Amino acid sequence: MTGEGPALYELFDERFRTGRCMNGDADLEVLYTGCRWAEGPLYVPAWRQLVWSDIPNDRMLRWDEETGAVSVFRRSAGHTNGNTLDRQGRLVTCEQGNRRVTRTEHDGTITVLADRWQGKRLNSPNDAAVKSDGSIWFSDPDFGITSDYEGYRADSEIGANNVYRIDPDTGEVRLVADCFGAPNGLVFSADEQQLYVSDTRAGHVRVFDVRDDGTLSEGKVFADATARPGARFDNLRFDDGGRLWAAAMGDGVHCYDPDGTLIGRLVVPEAVANISWGGAKRNRLFIAAETSLYSVVMAVTGTHPTGPGRSPWTRSV
Repeated sequence: MTGEGPALYELFDERFRTGRCMNGDADLEVLYTGCRWAEGPLYVPAWRQLVWSDIPNDRMLRWDEETGAVSVFRRSAGHTNGNTLDRQGRLVTCEQGNRRVTRTEHDGTITVLADRWQGKRLNSPNDAAVKSDGSIWFSDPDFGITSDYEGYRADSEIGANNVYRIDPDTGEVRLVADCFGAPNGLVFSADEQQLYVSDTRAGHVRVFDVRDDGTLSEGKVFADATARPGARFDNLRFDDGGRLWAAAMGDGVHCYDPDGTLIGRLVVPEAVANISWGGAKRNRLFIAAETSLYSVVMAVTGTHPTGPGRSPWTRSV
């Protein structure tokens, strides 16, 4: 079924039109409703399914592309938030409630990748990105420990909200960026030379240069949402034209030109927490917004969650 309400596309700059960002479905499609707070959508090509998190209900759900059926993927899931894939097609999950980052192996067993930094428990890992060298980068705000709604109330052992890197060879967890109000979504540029990180409490997206040794530059503000009522940044995704798409909570989905200009947005009837590209052509944008999972098929194509190039497990189309 299709959603009703205001026009889906809002134009701020002609580049939103000329870039074919408005050439897609005229309405949102509602794939599921009934969550308490939906986040973490991830399309898995090998399964032809999308998994996502319903954080307060402590479950992960899955939508089947072939049948449209929705079922429970994992219950008592650790109040999971963000999900991504590693280079071997394994599911990497940020578990807010369990305060850790895990990997689901191909046989279904779960491996803990990170739960501490310098001997102190993490706050509540939120989102993760995998670099082509196998390193896993993740944000660690305090959303899961501030109350019992999305995790378990507790004091922060670290005393700050940071971004970390897991070394692919040693498993060492290293701090790579700090001075955040609440780091949230993160995504690499196509060439992996920059890392973009949203700060929900500060209301902006920062971009960092990635050095060869895995450290980051000081960073600078790429986009600011504070002037738009209801806008707060959550997760981030790129399309193959270099445009950054941002879940902007009460202001829908923002689209930014590579120079940082807000060129347009998608109007969504609920607060948008997370977005993800998927489908056979990666031109279907999945939107997790409050109680519902939406999608829209577009004329632009999203980048792959595993980064540049094709992974060997990706289904041929």
